[in-house]
Amino acid sequence: MKQVPALAIDGIVLSQSLAIVQYLDETRPGPRLLPEDAKKRAQVRMISDHITSGIQPLQNLHVLQKVGEEKKLEWAQHFIITGLQALESLLQYTAGQYCVGDEVTMADLCLVPQVYNAVRFKVGLTQFPTIVRINTALLELDAFKVSHPSCQPDAPPQS
Repeated sequence: MKQVPALAIDGIVLSQSLAIVQYLDETRPGPRLLPEDAKKRAQVRMISDHITSGIQPLQNLHVLQKVGEEKKLEWAQHFIITGLQALESLLQYTAGQYCVGDEVTMADLCLVPQVYNAVRFKVGLTQFPTIVRINTALLELDAFKVSHPSCQPDAPPQS
């Protein structure tokens, strides 16, 4: 589909974020991104799928180009807000310090870029206090600091 991410590793090429994260989780030493507990693991997958299948694809570049420049912002905001409203409700049942309990999981890896997109598309986040709280806690962690888009070698200068 000519999309990123793709990862060449261990003699194979993987695409799709969740497949890559799950492969790395299964083949590399900790910390684990999927909990041992089956119920929590299912919650992590549910939240991850909610974001990566239900929110993010509707505001990626390819879709927004088809929508057209004049409707791009309205389209993206609609699907981000609708998706975050549902996510905020889900997190009422699953969240601890992070999306599912008190350990960073695959769900948290999905949340941070989605919040970044929400800000990019000028979505007000005050109606999502749990999402904001979790995102703020995650952004304090070194792994999230160094992976922020502004820290990447090809990031445009901040104005």
